[in-house]
Amino acid sequence: MSERLHADDTGGGGDVLVLLHGFAGSYAVWDEVRAALPAGLRVIAYDLPGHARSLSHSGAGKAKAAAAAVVNDLAARGVNRFHLAGHSFGGAAAVLTALAVPERIASLTLIAPGGFGPEIDGAAMAARAAARDADEMRAGLAAMFGPHVALPRTLVEQAMRLSRLPGQREKLIEISSMIASGNRQGAFPRDSLLALPRPVHVIWGTRDTVLPIAQADHLPDGFVLHRLEDCGHMLPEEAPLAVARILRSVVAGN
Repeated sequence: MSERLHADDTGGGGDVLVLLHGFAGSYAVWDEVRAALPAGLRVIAYDLPGHARSLSHSGAGKAKAAAAAVVNDLAARGVNRFHLAGHSFGGAAAVLTALAVPERIASLTLIAPGGFGPEIDGAAMAARAAARDADEMRAGLAAMFGPHVALPRTLVEQAMRLSRLPGQREKLIEISSMIASGNRQGAFPRDSLLALPRPVHVIWGTRDTVLPIAQADHLPDGFVLHRLEDCGHMLPEEAPLAVARILRSVVAGN
């Protein structure tokens, strides 16, 4: 089994931004976000274990294993300090990354992160994982986006290309069952959230039905919540300019 963790590493300069996608994603979900970031910023966007070009990496579906793989890969790249952002499952992995190497975290941005409460729409995740054709994929994705989003055909096609990789659909079904048991997920102890290095920014869509924004009602002091009105769960693709605007501000220290 290959232990290669794939990353798309672009840009230069002194600041580094690391991006971790959510369940059933890949580094490509950040394309529109990245296009709106400063040109000189170095951006490292990963395919997390069990996804896309990291399909064969061990630890698929385990946020702690994903965090360890990211930490090790960044060390191999000589990246000693970095801004970190993660979406959904990638948000949970980002929390664990920050807890593992707090001295290396310049900022932490969590986008509809997993693990902030027990509620999760496990059925929507299972449907997305099991989709066999474009119609099933469109329906699975629609349940994860905001209610007013008209899904572009290119988005469905991109998801189908990922799902058709040998072994990917089966792996996603396995991962979805690991993340959610019915409509419940594991949640971080509050002490873990209190231990996170600051600043911590949290971005959440007010119409998120996968991980409800109510999970952000009792964030620790010092966390900054950004509410994206009428948006659903898939914020990197659904509201890329808003996500990029927040990330630009965070990286600039504003």
